[in-house]
Amino acid sequence: MRTKPKLGQNFLVDIQAAHRIAAALGEMAGRTVVEIGPGKGAITGALAAQAAHIVAVELDRELAAGLREQFDPARVTVVEDDVLRFDFAGAAAQAGGRLRVAGNLPYAITSPILLKLAASHAALDVAVLMVQREVAERVTATPGTRDYGLLSATMQMYGPVEQLFTLPPSAFSPPPKVHSTVFRWRFAPRFAELGVAEAEFLRFLRRIFAQKRKTLANNLRAAGVTPEAVTRALAAAEIDPLARAEAVPVEALARLQRQSQEQ
Repeated sequence: MRTKPKLGQNFLVDIQAAHRIAAALGEMAGRTVVEIGPGKGAITGALAAQAAHIVAVELDRELAAGLREQFDPARVTVVEDDVLRFDFAGAAAQAGGRLRVAGNLPYAITSPILLKLAASHAALDVAVLMVQREVAERVTATPGTRDYGLLSATMQMYGPVEQLFTLPPSAFSPPPKVHSTVFRWRFAPRFAELGVAEAEFLRFLRRIFAQKRKTLANNLRAAGVTPEAVTRALAAAEIDPLARAEAVPVEALARLQRQSQEQ
């Protein structure tokens, strides 16, 4: 079967890596796992050996047909659909509990998929995902480092993320031009803990990370907050007036957002 570059198809051929991904999800007896982009089924097979049920979401019609032939439909349900349209909440309700997620994410739509998972957090328990190494470095970055930014802060508000291992291009067919990293994301949203409303805080993050080279103060002013209010909010939140968003932990950003609302 020919690959379709526009779909970002680089199939995992390292079977040991597939089993490491499955193992990273933890105990799966009695659990339902959603696999994103199963492709030719390398990870699917490793998951099916441990989980009660797999929901394999595959956009490519030919690959979906191949998966249906390859796996027992009582164990693996193949859903031919775009994962960005997939109803995680509905799948969790049908499964009778929160889902686990695995997948080798297409490079071209990695960020939209991660944001889709964040928005579906109430239905999810843990995800083990393979992405381009540079993306994994961004989502797991800590404040004050070069890679920390809007995606890092947004994802980490939904729970801790940790890198697990990195694979070379030779682990795939055809080999991509980049290395791929597997990371684990445990869903444990922090909005209530930090005293902020989810939708409002996400909008706030988009504003303060809008122009990375600008200071927090400048980005807030560009978002329409008066200079006087910005000065008071930064002081109340105990943040350096010259700080940039990527240097500030989310705990302090939550304080700033609350203070900005009070000004």
